[in-house]
Amino acid sequence: MAAKKQEETVDMADRFAEFKELKNIDKTTMISVLEESFRSVLAKMFGTDENFDVIMNPDKGDCEIYQNLEIVNDGEVENPNRQIGLTDARNDKDNPDPDCEVGEDHTRKIDFASFGRRAILNLRQTLASKILDLQKDAVYTKFKDMEGELVSGEVYQVWKREVLLLDDDKNELLLPKDQQIPTDIYRKGETVRAVIYNVDNKNNNPKITVSRTSENFLRRLFELEVPEIHDGLIVIRAVARIPGERAKIAVESYDDRIDPVGACVGVKGARIHGIVRELRNENIDVINYTSNPQLFIQRALSPAKISSIRLDEEGKHAEVFLHPDEVSLAIGKGGLNIKLASMLTGYQIDVYRDLESEGEEDIYLDEFKDEIDDWVIEALKNMGCATAKAVLRTPRQELIDKADLEEGTVDNVLAVLKAEFED
Repeated sequence: MAAKKQEETVDMADRFAEFKELKNIDKTTMISVLEESFRSVLAKMFGTDENFDVIMNPDKGDCEIYQNLEIVNDGEVENPNRQIGLTDARNDKDNPDPDCEVGEDHTRKIDFASFGRRAILNLRQTLASKILDLQKDAVYTKFKDMEGELVSGEVYQVWKREVLLLDDDKNELLLPKDQQIPTDIYRKGETVRAVIYNVDNKNNNPKITVSRTSENFLRRLFELEVPEIHDGLIVIRAVARIPGERAKIAVESYDDRIDPVGACVGVKGARIHGIVRELRNENIDVINYTSNPQLFIQRALSPAKISSIRLDEEGKHAEVFLHPDEVSLAIGKGGLNIKLASMLTGYQIDVYRDLESEGEEDIYLDEFKDEIDDWVIEALKNMGCATAKAVLRTPRQELIDKADLEEGTVDNVLAVLKAEFED
């Protein structure tokens, strides 16, 4: 019977080793947990574990337990869990000590298996509980560090308000309804990509929430599809999304030889098409980032062409003037374009019809390239003046200061533009 119990103890240690391998628990932690488990059971059996030495032998897969007892005179043993009589100590069958004296310590080897099946079962339950707590902590720590990162999971269960995914390690990932793209359809067994949105550990029960509507999801997909972004040659400066409908992303290159927009779109749209399919045909506008707020707003409202912009940088407010035919393009279907432009730039954008151009046709500055240098036109466009009337409506000194142009250059531009309308 004792042999069988010993086999059970060894089997328990073997199973722990197997469990350790599966759960990626390191050797030091394994030894610590096993020792704590033995001590917990010993404390229940003997009232304390203070006078016990627990020695783990991970290489052998076993454990040695020693009880330290105070030697007292025969007949004076008051607490057999802490004391031993002199005769018993001298004649201990496992560790006899014929020369010992009263007041010294005697070490007795404990055969844990001899305590019976209940003790072994208690040890297993204690060990399993500690391992489970460790595993929960490991899962929480792992995924907490991964917040915002891309993950894949297999659809395991589909409910009305959320979808349960399982990753390769069988960790549960929850995809709530409000984090799903409206046109998403999930079928059991298919693979779904998302980003880690939130990880909490309430009551030591890790809950991992993932998202497909987060801006980070779009960022990670671009990093996956565009090597230049992954390598840091191109940086995503801003992202705005209305999931399932449309998105805008502003990119910038650290290498003048790389066209950031072209790199993100790919040859014949090869790179961006993969992202669009993943997002259920969500339209994506990729624009060049600039620190110039007027030019950034102008690009963000693409494909509309702006006549002029009045900017309140402190209040983060922009008044944009456009030819009447351009207003609907700036606003976009259902107001999506202007909403996304506001989200992307951080400015509250109001669109107005350019009343002056309603009665008389305005002219874009690009039409004057024969008379005005390209760099001058670009300087004026960068300050929000894309048309002739927008320049003429702007005070002369403001053109000099904001466009950083010489007085003579500004006067020449004004003369050219006025002459066009006088004619």
